[in-house]
Amino acid sequence: MKMNKDRNRWSGRYSKVRAGAVLGMLLMAVLLLGACSGNADSVFHTDTESTDSVSRVPWDYRVVEGTVGDLIGSDMTVLPDNEMLPNDGNYATGDKIWTLQFMDAELVTDADQKNDIRLSSWTTIKSYADQKTAAEDLTRLKVSITTDVDLVGVYKTEYKNKTRNFAVVELPSGNRIKQPIDDKRYKALEKQKKASVVLEEVHDFADYDSAYAKFRGWAN
Repeated sequence: MKMNKDRNRWSGRYSKVRAGAVLGMLLMAVLLLGACSGNADSVFHTDTESTDSVSRVPWDYRVVEGTVGDLIGSDMTVLPDNEMLPNDGNYATGDKIWTLQFMDAELVTDADQKNDIRLSSWTTIKSYADQKTAAEDLTRLKVSITTDVDLVGVYKTEYKNKTRNFAVVELPSGNRIKQPIDDKRYKALEKQKKASVVLEEVHDFADYDSAYAKFRGWAN
């Protein structure tokens, strides 16, 4: 009987010690995870970064002269870049053609409302047998307009005893841009809420109603 009592007391002490050890190990694991989470190089890093706002817009078009290269089935290569295009005009090897090239852009706005522009490479999207037809398409895709936009404000900066003036306007897309201005324009815009500007509307070739307006200068 005495032996059984001693055995029971030993078993109870062992259970308490084992439970304490388990709790200690768990506490140590939590502390280690907490330390890791503060380390940017750790796989347990949990700091969250602000998500940038990204939008893709049509940016520019151009017409480029080229020469038909190899004919491959219903497609053709266009020299000098050896790009592949559908041979919609039933061209022959060596024919002189003009191609319409397209560039789009990613507009990235960070948490501080600072804008960054990431331009794509040029992509050929259509061929023409003559330059005049290509130029006509170009004038429809890039349209110059004069309009009034919101004037956010004007301000001055000084560096090494030199003063520079800037105006901030808001484009129809909602993007705000900063433009350097001279003293005369600064005084003219200082108390204005609107400014007359020249914009270039760049339309999406696949969806004409989708367009992006780029600042091209002051209208007066």
